[in-house]
Amino acid sequence: MPHLCTPIIIKNKEIRNRIVMPPMVCFSWAGEDGFVTEKHIRHYEARAKGGTGLIIVEATCINRYGRLSSDQLGIWSDEHIEGLRQISQACHKHGATVLIQIHHAGAKTPRDVAEVALAPSRYPEHTDTDRQVRELSVEEIKAIQQDFLKAAQRAKEAGFDGVELHGAHGYLISQFASAITNKRTDQYGGPLENRMRFALEIIQQLKDNIDKDFIIGYRMGGNEPTLEIGIQIAKILESAGVDLLHVSAGISSPEFPQPQVPEGFPENSIVYCGAQIKNRVSVPVIVVNGIRTPQQAKYLVENELADMVAVGRGHLVDPDWACKAINGSKVKPCLDCKRCLWHSDPDKCPGKN
Repeated sequence: MPHLCTPIIIKNKEIRNRIVMPPMVCFSWAGEDGFVTEKHIRHYEARAKGGTGLIIVEATCINRYGRLSSDQLGIWSDEHIEGLRQISQACHKHGATVLIQIHHAGAKTPRDVAEVALAPSRYPEHTDTDRQVRELSVEEIKAIQQDFLKAAQRAKEAGFDGVELHGAHGYLISQFASAITNKRTDQYGGPLENRMRFALEIIQQLKDNIDKDFIIGYRMGGNEPTLEIGIQIAKILESAGVDLLHVSAGISSPEFPQPQVPEGFPENSIVYCGAQIKNRVSVPVIVVNGIRTPQQAKYLVENELADMVAVGRGHLVDPDWACKAINGSKVKPCLDCKRCLWHSDPDKCPGKN
């Protein structure tokens, strides 16, 4: 049976253990230009030094007009490469494998980033607000797909081992995949195969244009909007050649029942979705959400409910979480604040101080 310390090979790269630092945006650290700061470098290096097997750098935007906030890291310009290279080098120096998550916010782009947000289509959430959301033309879709390809090429040049496409949490790729938000009637809308076309064409372009050892990961919604559809999406992505699935939350709606966690399953519905998807695909699966303790992580890996386990807040408060979890030492606990202060200002997180 695998253990937390068991290495795993993905795309000819040996990842030293099953512990993942998931992508978590460091708000307020980057400016309007999206450049890496010394804080970013120190932040990721500390977790690599602390033993984490796989680090996924926070959502990094492929187009300055598709950012989730005005202070999001950028990868839309060649000028970003040098700063990003410093992150990858810092992580590699301490033995970690490192991906970078590439992202476009779509309809969730805030007004201070773009006056008009671009999306697969307008949908009810926007009809009663004054937020301007416009449906993308096919030509604009092709241009954004090229932005994803160029971002991945920059990531490769910056020394990353691969990229993770952000296809969860209601951002652009997720908006295309979901029947809730995608109301198009052309080749990018309608049945699931068409709704997935946007992502699948990006994946094919990455496979055609980047080194064969470059990892292509995909963060997906396990409930997009139901577990049953999430499983179908996972199988489609596996067939498309994705190397790693990272199962998180999709777009939910009251009209679609959410997964019911069976009695005896020790984690929440998002982790349950990930465990169910792992049982139906052969590609490695990362589970995430609410996993704070080494005991939780060990249970999921040792019982083959996940290939890898992403620990978010635990890594924020304790850079040495991975080493401590593997060695049986006591980790510094997340204080489980009612509202996580990391998301407004990481320097104010009381757990890490």
